Amino acid sequence: MGTLMPILVEIVTPERRLLSEEVEMVTLPGAAGQMGILRGHEPLLSTLDIGEIVLHQRGGATHTIAVHGGVVEVRPTKVTILADMAEDADEIDEQRAEAARQRAQELLEQRGSGQFDPAAVASLRRNTLRLKVARRRRSRPGASFEEER
Repeated sequence: MGTLMPILVEIVTPERRLLSEEVEMVTLPGAAGQMGILRGHEPLLSTLDIGEIVLHQRGGATHTIAVHGGVVEVRPTKVTILADMAEDADEIDEQRAEAARQRAQELLEQRGSGQFDPAAVASLRRNTLRLKVARRRRSRPGASFEEER
């Protein structure tokens, strides 16, 4: 992948600009499934699901961000992600995410199979994702964002 031209990725939440970075490729959770975007991609507008944004950097390093819905606009040289909520792996508190995941799981189990609790289901998905992203960060010590700490 070393010969690819970079594409600019900007990730913005209602609270802040989380990231503005040139990468070789970005993968993200589109509404219709996982999408991989390279420089020169056709213009596209899509909604985002809960999932992982993976920034593929020069040299093979990756940087993972948890995203909880939003929209993405793709242009040939730029990807703009307007996220409902997004968290860099370094920002995720694993203990809090695990406690929240367990609470949501217990709430769902108490309700039984006859009742649906959308808030508990959403909390379970969000916190399971947070844990996945945080643990991936920990298991990849050679990733370039770890060196910035």
